Amino acid sequence: MSQLSHIDPEGRARMVDVGDKPVTARRAMAKGQVECSPRTLELVRDGKSPKGSVISTAELAGVMGAKRTADLIPLCHPLPLSKVELLIEIDDDLPGFAVTAIVRTEGRTGVEMEALTAVSIACLTLFDMLKAVDKGMAIGAIRVTAKEGGKSGDWTSE
Repeated sequence: MSQLSHIDPEGRARMVDVGDKPVTARRAMAKGQVECSPRTLELVRDGKSPKGSVISTAELAGVMGAKRTADLIPLCHPLPLSKVELLIEIDDDLPGFAVTAIVRTEGRTGVEMEALTAVSIACLTLFDMLKAVDKGMAIGAIRVTAKEGGKSGDWTSE
């Protein structure tokens, strides 16, 4: 069984020392979703939601969230992000919103947490902006779907 990297031999939480790791190109993609009623999707599609431009606001919130990941997750390293891309699409089959984040950096550690934070904050923003018209929304399926770079190499779930 491998040792947890954020726990020292005495069981105390610690920030991992990445100082000796090489700087490499890192990329991560995460996805999530917000399920809502077909009526809610119609309001957003028609631009008639009570709080305005729901999708663009949530995409911007996701970018901002990725940039603040180290402030939110206690042992995350602050990273210089070179790209945060958020895409929110209406998915009539869900029904709801499919949320995707892609994050890039050149660094000593990966950006999976930043991608997950971007998706989470975007989903929470969609919920906040639409809760007045749909109290039954559900946020879910938030996961890393791909990563590139680093010692462990590339990985994809799809």
